[in-house]
Amino acid sequence: MMMANPLRAEVLRLYKNLLYLGREYPKGGDYFRDRLRNAFTKNKSVNDPEKIKEMIARGEYVTRELEALYYLRKYRAMKQRYYNDE
Repeated sequence: MMMANPLRAEVLRLYKNLLYLGREYPKGGDYFRDRLRNAFTKNKSVNDPEKIKEMIARGEYVTRELEALYYLRKYRAMKQRYYNDE
């Protein structure tokens, strides 16, 4: 019987978080979900814990970039709404 990888929960958390963030992706949620699924499926056979940690770090970077993208988009919308003179 194979023991569960301790990083599995972290990978699942990252996947769910990215899936949630991808709903508002500029090219559409379906586009993002398909790309996300392909990326995770492509790497599902990786067993090296160091390599998995590296990929988790890359995923967390993508998470931060998406959050920054959405924040900027909301900021620009608010700025246009209240400061039309620029």
